Amino acid sequence: MHPLGIRTRRLARGGLPSDWRRPTVCAFHSVRIIDAHVHCYPPEVGRDPAAWAAAQGETHWAALCTRRRRDGRPVQTFPTVAGLLRDMDAAGVEKSVLLGWYWEHPGTAAWQNRFYAQCVREHPDRLAAFATVHPAAGEAGVTAELRRAREEGLCGLGELSPHAQGCAVDDPVLAAALALAGQLRMPVNLHAADPQAGRYPGRVETPADDFVRLARAHPSVAFILAHWGGGLLFREAGPVARPDLANVVYDTAASPLCYDDRIWRSAFDVVPPSKVIFGSDYPLILYPKTEAEPGWGKLLAEIGAAGLTAAESGPLLAGNAARLLGL
Repeated sequence: MHPLGIRTRRLARGGLPSDWRRPTVCAFHSVRIIDAHVHCYPPEVGRDPAAWAAAQGETHWAALCTRRRRDGRPVQTFPTVAGLLRDMDAAGVEKSVLLGWYWEHPGTAAWQNRFYAQCVREHPDRLAAFATVHPAAGEAGVTAELRRAREEGLCGLGELSPHAQGCAVDDPVLAAALALAGQLRMPVNLHAADPQAGRYPGRVETPADDFVRLARAHPSVAFILAHWGGGLLFREAGPVARPDLANVVYDTAASPLCYDDRIWRSAFDVVPPSKVIFGSDYPLILYPKTEAEPGWGKLLAEIGAAGLTAAESGPLLAGNAARLLGL
């Protein structure tokens, strides 16, 4: 348990803890909603995700995304773009930001970038997208790929995980990518895992101090730390602002699987509304005890029941993403 009393979720066992309460009322029927943390894949992936991953040599992605819980149910589904748009319509989500993955091979990263560029061209009013890269492509390869992605309309970089890709946070290729992202005004999303959370297949440790080092080393980069920054957000508690985290915001992806519902109120008691950006981690199934498909309804209901003010929920649900990404 964190010093502020927030409980981390135990993902390895699946299901929800006994003290979980189902949210009841969603307060955001007429509010603008931008989801800044969504994943999507072409139909060939969804037809047989495990076989696709084996053919591409993407074993880590397979361990995380194709695994099943103890009751046999999948941790996520693989909807098409059309399925994503239908789910967005059903939940009142105006726009989704498609995030790349921390692939094991540069070719897979480039492949996903081309797919996302197509998504943005075909649905510019509903979808935005981040590019992804792999340091194994070398500095010239990584920077060329990032420039191409920017020219194709992608607006950020990530979700990156140097820890999962076997890359030191001071790696010169990563540094070149981050420096270029700063020049191109592309925010960078980094995967973060709370060290107090439960174990699950494919989990990689992401030391919080590494993110502080990156933020200090690249002050021109707007960093978005996924999953509440793996708890780094709570280091900002106290009467004195953290200037070394001034260029860091936190997304809320997979929140119900990481923390209990007190996280929303507690987070805004620690940081200002400008520091938290809404993300779901769609198509991850966030309430596996009660849902078999991904969606936003219960997550938005949980936020609606959290006691946030309009000055907090507005920036959270759309304002911060719109400002940061120019949406």
